[in-house]
Amino acid sequence: MKTDSIFYRIFKTDPGILFELLGQSPEAAQGYEFKSVEIKQVAFRLDGVFLPTPEAVDQTVWFVEVQFQRDPVFYQRFFSEIYLYLNLHPDTIDWQAVVIYPKRSIEPDYPHVFRANLNSDQVHRVYLEDLEEAVDSLGVGLMQLIVADSAKTVTQAQALLSRAQSQEQTNPRFAAIMELIETIVVYKFPQLSREEIESMLGLSELKQTKVYQEALNEGEQTGEARLVLRQLTRRIGDVAPELRSQIQALSLDQIESLGEALLDFSEPADLVQWLRGNRSE
Repeated sequence: MKTDSIFYRIFKTDPGILFELLGQSPEAAQGYEFKSVEIKQVAFRLDGVFLPTPEAVDQTVWFVEVQFQRDPVFYQRFFSEIYLYLNLHPDTIDWQAVVIYPKRSIEPDYPHVFRANLNSDQVHRVYLEDLEEAVDSLGVGLMQLIVADSAKTVTQAQALLSRAQSQEQTNPRFAAIMELIETIVVYKFPQLSREEIESMLGLSELKQTKVYQEALNEGEQTGEARLVLRQLTRRIGDVAPELRSQIQALSLDQIESLGEALLDFSEPADLVQWLRGNRSE
């Protein structure tokens, strides 16, 4: 199973899950974007980096690595990538690092030379085998599903779906969690078709519910708003927080219209004028 890509997709969908794993509030993820960062000079790539947005109060950069294969020189590579990034970004205010292992036996023996890093409060190691079986967090439940035995996968997936449905999350996260559960099961049962898995988990009926459809539509709207905001930043510079809020409140049709209109923008005043003429009712 391509565990790395699934983990990074989870963090992309819901960054708060990382902080839940560390015993912190998922609200700590507000103001972060999860990205892959390439260190071009040496052809290194940091697969998981939580980069703070310019307006975020906390400007700490979080480096995240998922390590499911034993690698005796893992720490040499990991810390090299981090310090190369810091060298190329001297304006970095602070940093934290998280390594996620399925179990303790995967972690390589680390030499004395790394004691300053591994014993500091900047480096966190998470062992999924240590997670409590009964948790209220859907995000942590996804982590448990990834490392579950095949015999328990379907039962755990159904329990997660039931928990998500009972919480009636009428927001993008509900639809995203369902899609992630399905993706994990697809990877764990490659011999089954997606239709067979949907039938096995009862997803076909669940996807027809009003709650799912509303969440799916809102998720699409949120994704489009993020894309337009990135385009606006490139076009007219940083978008003020109050304007960001107005954009996020637009309907999907309005966001699509803004995506076309912004091609003619040259300054923030153009955005302000467009929003005044296209307020949501």
